[in-house]
Amino acid sequence: MRRFFGLVAFLVSVFMLMSFTSKASDINLWHNSTLYKIQKKGVLRVGLNAGYMPFEMRSKTGKIIGFDVDLAKLMAKAMGVKLKIVNTDWDGIIPALMTNKFDIIMSGMTITQKRNLKVNFADPYIVVGQTILLNKKWAGKVKSYKDLNSPKFTITVMLGTTGDFAAKKFMPKAKIQEFQTEEEAVMQVIQGRADAFVYDKPYNSIFYSTKGKGKLIFLDKPFTYEPLGWAINKGDPDFLNWLNNFLRQIKHDGTYDKIYKKWFVDVKAWKDKVQ
Repeated sequence: MRRFFGLVAFLVSVFMLMSFTSKASDINLWHNSTLYKIQKKGVLRVGLNAGYMPFEMRSKTGKIIGFDVDLAKLMAKAMGVKLKIVNTDWDGIIPALMTNKFDIIMSGMTITQKRNLKVNFADPYIVVGQTILLNKKWAGKVKSYKDLNSPKFTITVMLGTTGDFAAKKFMPKAKIQEFQTEEEAVMQVIQGRADAFVYDKPYNSIFYSTKGKGKLIFLDKPFTYEPLGWAINKGDPDFLNWLNNFLRQIKHDGTYDKIYKKWFVDVKAWKDKVQ
């Protein structure tokens, strides 16, 4: 009988030890979460690359505004912390996240398998696709991206974007010129130094309606499918869970739709306020 009670006591001790170890492990995981660190510091640091209409761009007063910025403000408010925007060159934005320059990338980033090897993505918050802004001399002659797959065409792209990748994949015979910003790339087409600019539909649509009419032809049918998502560092399930729940909530209660309408539908209200 004493052996029986001794065994029971031993098993209870083992169970309590395992329970304590599990709780201690859970606490350590939580303390290592970006979400915990954000709350502790009282600041959400968001990395983006200003220049991608209407997601993030500079106003004429130099302030960074846009769809992603409004979502970031809403996110910081939901966390009960302040917001800090960290403007970063696109080709260095993932390395900057990985080296803790900020907590999250909210910059119209397409979810790709290659990027997913380095970072984790929350659920897609919008879906876009690649379209073409064409020099007007090709009106009626170039009708799709397939027609541009020839050595006689020069195509401009923004370095490191999915527009860059799509042009190289679908138009490999054309000359591809890479630029650091969208504005530089599309101006080459307007000025006649290039034939076409490949980029996401939201940007091309707004650029065409605000600056490109009469100067460009807009081939507005997307030839790729690209879900955009917020990127965070790997190994952080608590932060990822919070982001997905946040996104579901704002899409359900109508908040997301209001912000979307502000930047994608009511373009006339802000187009004259940006650089």
